[in-house]
Amino acid sequence: MENKITQFNRTELLFGGDAITKFQQTRVVVMGLGGVGSFAAEALVRSGIGKILLVDFDTVGFSNLNRQIPALHSTLGKLKTEVVRDRMLDINPKLEIEIYSDFCADESREFLLENVDFVVDAIDSLGQKASLLESVYHKKIPVISSMGAASRIDPAKIELCDISKTKVCPLARKLRKYLHRRGIYEGIPVVYSTESPIPQFPFASGSEAEWQGGRGRKRGTLGSVVYLPAIMGMWVASYVLRKLVATQ
Repeated sequence: MENKITQFNRTELLFGGDAITKFQQTRVVVMGLGGVGSFAAEALVRSGIGKILLVDFDTVGFSNLNRQIPALHSTLGKLKTEVVRDRMLDINPKLEIEIYSDFCADESREFLLENVDFVVDAIDSLGQKASLLESVYHKKIPVISSMGAASRIDPAKIELCDISKTKVCPLARKLRKYLHRRGIYEGIPVVYSTESPIPQFPFASGSEAEWQGGRGRKRGTLGSVVYLPAIMGMWVASYVLRKLVATQ
């Protein structure tokens, strides 16, 4: 019997036909479409994940051009969720895709996690990230969380481990403290870097001293380079795919 030719044939050669079927039946939510989340979402869709929910409140900004998949001069000012949705449908027109163009906040978290098979946490904000992971932990939904990708340049320092085993990363340290106060000490896998955040050079023009999102606190601008969050996003996607294969 002749094999059917699909866009996922090369992935099938690695994982097998049963795995591709499982990928296509799996619904993944990607929380955050910045440098890590946008690359993770694209890798998942290109690998055959058939159902995806994209969550992000932000629009494409000029400073996103150096590292984020949705960021083009033609997309400046557009919602990241809408830009990524259109791109994902161009990759796989049969993809079942939904978007939520707002924060994953207390009032929305419950319905965003309904009928979800896997959670990709690529949220930057500590409060929202911690609350999401606490909720996912108690709901026993498989999750992979990314830690800080900014202020780092060495991809060899990226690791995947349980949150309890992280070191050096300031975001992971703060997250552990939050979770410890709620009785959670382990059981959340994370992709993070053991590289100490490097000192920042000042802007030549001083024109981007601070960034202010539509919601949330004001934060200082951090240096970043495309390959670090991209590699972390790919690690995140690889974890999802490999876990799905292992549990089929």
